[in-house]
Amino acid sequence: MIIVQTPLRVSFFGGGTDFPAFYHQEGGAVLSAAIDKFIFVTIKERFDCKIRVGYTSTEMVDSIDELKHSLIREALRKTGIERGVEITTMGDIPSEGSGLGSSSTVTIGALHAMYAYNGEIVPANRLAEEACEIEIDILGSPIGKQDQYIVAHGGLRFIEFRQDGTIEVEKVHLGEDTFRSLNNNFMLFFTGISRQANTILKEQSANIEDRTTTLSQLKDMAFVARHELENNNIDALGELLHQSWVLKKQLAGAITTSEIDEMYTSARQAGAIGGKITGAGGGGFLLLYCPFEKQNAIRATLHGLQELTFKIEMDGTKVIFNYR
Repeated sequence: MIIVQTPLRVSFFGGGTDFPAFYHQEGGAVLSAAIDKFIFVTIKERFDCKIRVGYTSTEMVDSIDELKHSLIREALRKTGIERGVEITTMGDIPSEGSGLGSSSTVTIGALHAMYAYNGEIVPANRLAEEACEIEIDILGSPIGKQDQYIVAHGGLRFIEFRQDGTIEVEKVHLGEDTFRSLNNNFMLFFTGISRQANTILKEQSANIEDRTTTLSQLKDMAFVARHELENNNIDALGELLHQSWVLKKQLAGAITTSEIDEMYTSARQAGAIGGKITGAGGGGFLLLYCPFEKQNAIRATLHGLQELTFKIEMDGTKVIFNYR
């Protein structure tokens, strides 16, 4: 049996500039972090030739082609496993509509587990590249490429998407005190709204040509945020997040709602400097940057929302159990 642990993520800056349609023309950049909330993928040999996949549903099939779970199906094809396995996925939080990158986390975790089952050690970049192939090229998901790379590598990363298609993943180096303050000053609340990200992402993708100026500003903010962090000016992130959120809402009509805007305004009035909806928008989790001493006021203001405490997770996807 193999068990792989893969982190979810929060994206701070540059979301939308990781779409190939944009970065091949202008270049893109994001600042993202893996968090200590995970999806676990297990794989073990079966005594028969069937394939069993357990997630929110359970499938028992005779061939890969019969699988409805498209991410698992394509990961099996990619790794050359054809029969006689049992696979399960389990998450720390309900994954659908969370905005925490769960689809890419499942894909990376599945590929990693399957390669480990085959006895292969595959580097993070290759896992990310193959996950992008599955999600974007094969399944046609209207998504960018940051999620696959951040959950494969882990940590706090600056990811640059070059016009020639190359992708550079760099660790953001912080002092111990800065890193501790960064962890302490972020808050995450579930809005209670789940949404289908694909609808928003399709609109955002279709709007890229008309939103080039906005996307370029979002890319520039990722560079500025990295500079401020590496100079220990973490409070600058709050105002940058606010500016970025104002810009991001211009990318597609469904990124925010009146209900989300009310939550965000209330949080700002209670002491949050800035924030954003994670992922594509429209629901999921509300990320806030707030000085530690103001956080109880935020909790009181958003008392109807469930808080998810988190820290930045330094490890990317990893095998945590291997019994062969």
